[in-house]
Amino acid sequence: MSTAVCFYFEVHQPFRLRPYHFFDIGHSGNYFDDARNRQIMQKVTHKCYLPATRLLRRLVDRYGGDFRISYSISGTALEQFELYAPEVLDEFRALAATGHVDFLAETYYHSLSALFSEREFRAQVEAQTSALKRLFGVEPRSFRNTELIFNNHIAWLAGELGFKAVLAEGIERMLGWRSPNFPYRPRYRRDIVALLKNYRLSDDIAFRFSQKSWSEHPLTAEKFARWCHEVAGNGTIINLFMDYETLGEHQWEDTGIFQFMEKLPELILRHPDYRFLTVTEAATELQTVGEIESDDPISWADTERDVSAWLGNSIQNTAIHALYEIEEAIYDRDDGELFHTFRKLQTSDHFYYMCTKYFNDGDVHKYFSPYGTPHEAYVYFMNALADLRERLHLTPLKVNV
Repeated sequence: MSTAVCFYFEVHQPFRLRPYHFFDIGHSGNYFDDARNRQIMQKVTHKCYLPATRLLRRLVDRYGGDFRISYSISGTALEQFELYAPEVLDEFRALAATGHVDFLAETYYHSLSALFSEREFRAQVEAQTSALKRLFGVEPRSFRNTELIFNNHIAWLAGELGFKAVLAEGIERMLGWRSPNFPYRPRYRRDIVALLKNYRLSDDIAFRFSQKSWSEHPLTAEKFARWCHEVAGNGTIINLFMDYETLGEHQWEDTGIFQFMEKLPELILRHPDYRFLTVTEAATELQTVGEIESDDPISWADTERDVSAWLGNSIQNTAIHALYEIEEAIYDRDDGELFHTFRKLQTSDHFYYMCTKYFNDGDVHKYFSPYGTPHEAYVYFMNALADLRERLHLTPLKVNV
């Protein structure tokens, strides 16, 4: 029995809100921090997007297609590449031209619309797939939802949209005794394949690679390839899913992350029964071994691996319900600029910044947040939303600050 390795990377940047104060309401429709968004995009481009993409393209070329990778790129990231880093788009075009890279569909605005509005969900998936076709000449055949959020209904929606595969976190409360190292079928959508993240091996790279207190530090390519080879006979696919910013941004260049990635394909392929597959290839070529189901949404975020990273407290829930309350008014107005603003406010990061968790998860949220506190993120968001309501001639929004 051969074993495949599937590398998948999430590429995403939000349009972050500027400090939008109470006295801005009714006077300024400029909600987004263009200067900060440009600065962050250019920094991550220098540290990750250019060196990582060039490295992976060299590896694809070096191994003649034996090394294959998969990406999803949010529409908000694509827009910011066009605005601030068009050279990154050129690198992705070169990768697409190899024919050995899979680009997945997702919601254009990296939103939680799958949980709140099927209409918005479908529209955003269509917009992101159109953007991939326009920019790279590719048409996605597989789907990953925002932050790997998955449940039975999301799998059903992915099948309705014609995708061959959907990604999910391989957590024990869904799998029970079973292994994430096999493809499965969602219970209510047997025409689609679910590929599950091996979160232990993925997080060894994404989170523990430079952690000196970790008992396995330093993580070498030889050691990691050996761990992958130990799966032989006990799985048909090892799904390594992570943020693209792992390469150079979360794990800095001086940790050796690029050297690790450069050596890893050769070491994986030394085993005669190992190969690399893209997400869509895995869904097409590998046999499923059973079905999975989850009524409650799961994700790859935080210790809980649920949706509490975005919906775990009262201010998060207040903000997102207030946002989706104006959906009908937005559709009735049918104004392109207001639609785009409404959808940029749906980006999951805004609610992630409002998280009030403690300990390690709380530290991760603080690391990503451009604001001093979760309450600050909430106030700026609700002030912007109050202004948007005013532009729609809706009743004033009562903001509890």
